[in-house]
Amino acid sequence: MTEALDVLCREAGVTWQYRDGAGRPQEAPPESRIAVLAAMGLPAQTEEQAAETLAALSARKDGRIVAPWLVVDAAEPVRIPLGRDEPVEWRLALEDGETRQGEACGQLDAGLLEAGRHVLEVGGQATVLLSAPRQLPLPARGWGVTLPLYGLRPEGGGEIGTYGDLERAGTALAAHGASFVGINPVHAGFPHDPSNYSPYAPSSRRRLNTNLIETGAEPKSADGGLIDYNAALRSKTAALKALYAAIPGDPAFQAFVDADGRKLREFAVHQALSETFGPYWTDWPREFQSPQASAVGEFANANPELVRYHMWLQWRAEAQLSRAQLAARDAGMRHGLYLDLAVGTHPAGAETWADAEMFASGISLGAPPDAFSAEGQVWGVSPFCPRALVDNAFDVLAETLREQFKFSGMLRIDHILGFERAFWCPEDLPGVYVAMPKAAMLAVLRIEASRAGAFVVGEDLGNIPDELRSDLAASGILGCRVAMFERDWDGDRGFKPGDRYDSNVLSSFASHDLPTWRGWRSGLDIAWRNRIGDLDEAAAREERERRRWDVHSFDAASGGDGSVERMHAFLAGVPSCLVALQVEDVLGVGEQANLPGTQFEHPNWRRRLPVSASGLATDERFRTTAGIMAESSR
Repeated sequence: MTEALDVLCREAGVTWQYRDGAGRPQEAPPESRIAVLAAMGLPAQTEEQAAETLAALSARKDGRIVAPWLVVDAAEPVRIPLGRDEPVEWRLALEDGETRQGEACGQLDAGLLEAGRHVLEVGGQATVLLSAPRQLPLPARGWGVTLPLYGLRPEGGGEIGTYGDLERAGTALAAHGASFVGINPVHAGFPHDPSNYSPYAPSSRRRLNTNLIETGAEPKSADGGLIDYNAALRSKTAALKALYAAIPGDPAFQAFVDADGRKLREFAVHQALSETFGPYWTDWPREFQSPQASAVGEFANANPELVRYHMWLQWRAEAQLSRAQLAARDAGMRHGLYLDLAVGTHPAGAETWADAEMFASGISLGAPPDAFSAEGQVWGVSPFCPRALVDNAFDVLAETLREQFKFSGMLRIDHILGFERAFWCPEDLPGVYVAMPKAAMLAVLRIEASRAGAFVVGEDLGNIPDELRSDLAASGILGCRVAMFERDWDGDRGFKPGDRYDSNVLSSFASHDLPTWRGWRSGLDIAWRNRIGDLDEAAAREERERRRWDVHSFDAASGGDGSVERMHAFLAGVPSCLVALQVEDVLGVGEQANLPGTQFEHPNWRRRLPVSASGLATDERFRTTAGIMAESSR
């Protein structure tokens, strides 16, 4: 089984032969390709079936008058070649409800189109016209702080930092001159599973994490360094239910429900079902595993108050996050909140329940083998299916982005390589690359960012094709540069001097997946890897020796003396338009937030900060840091 399968894979954008992150050739077996094609709705179990699917795919492609999607410049009149001489009727449905129609021969002149997603019908075939600004503007030179929201010491009671604490932190940092405050994703999670608290494996990226609501009704947390999520969620749930029961009807809440309509109710029904049958819909009785099932409607009708409660939670979360953004901007913070969009969604969460056809079932996103992970990585999150994105006119992508921009002036796109190609891992099989509609996805991103007046940062670390970085720059999307990785990898591995950093990027020393400044210099991450068995003693000694050389090399390149102040001065002076400082580095914290490749072996996403959000305003270390930034005109 080769020829038809090979051609079908190429037509579907599946790459099974590639070089991994360490430069080694890899080839996925036919079983991997068959599983990936099946997840895309392209059956290929046998050579004959692959040939039939290929024929149907080719016929659909050959019969088109216009491509399934086109990106057009919002500043230029739209002219579309039709590829046939006889007259054809066309109809254009604009996003704002206006329609245009006519007859064309050879070329269709649609005129100027407002930025947006419009649907053109030609000869009974639909084409998505993505009218987008050519390039987003770049932000002014500035600096900001990234921090773990969950790790802010809750000033309104409870165990976990809240949206209220974020408001306090933003106001405090604005007073120091920071232009943004960055946090990990605040997508809806699994409030009924206290063991699933990673912000990067959410239940829904179109809803908010209700565990972060400030209630003002929870007891003060114990003064420990680690969050106990079992206790935290018990306390939070009890406080929220008591608060809901005590508050009479609010016209603002009803207006929120009316405005969000069916989709809000559908999400609330999912949450109510989760509270009844367990957090993961794949474990529910079969009759509840589709939102269209009659049993689901009957359940919702029988439990109206429970459904209403979960809509109310989203209202409270949105109100508090909106208030945090408004307070930061009012305090003088140029961009306010810098939110983070996770690369995928949990395969048994609300998103995949509501829109199962949009995601590749039985597939996890991941990464191929590299120098740090010989077996590659499987992240346990479901990817968008590229064919479904097109068929859906990119509605779900646009909606997902819009939900982030509602509350932020900046947005980070986690693993933006996924806009070009995604590494799909079938269960228990080697992974393959799947091409994504990059130009269309970037256009949707530009449309939504320009509407919100927001800036975008694409996390472009790792094995990134040069053409993707060029496309990001052409779109006005900032890249990421992490000082820890800005090195002469083809030479002596030495660190780049500051004047060689790119300008159209956000630069930082590290990230939540990497050791802090103090932890990096002392090798705390190496000690952890040794402790949990990832590195034996010999390998750990080798890593420690390499780290000592790295520390010396960075100090030489940065003119540093080992102090965090000198490192921050180095970052302040690089050409990058934005610089992000980690709160852990300013406060001298040694341990990192997350150790990739671990779940419970390391206390990921559980560490509390040593200072309260309000305390950041008067902390002398932040005053010193702000002065360093000001000296470099940030």
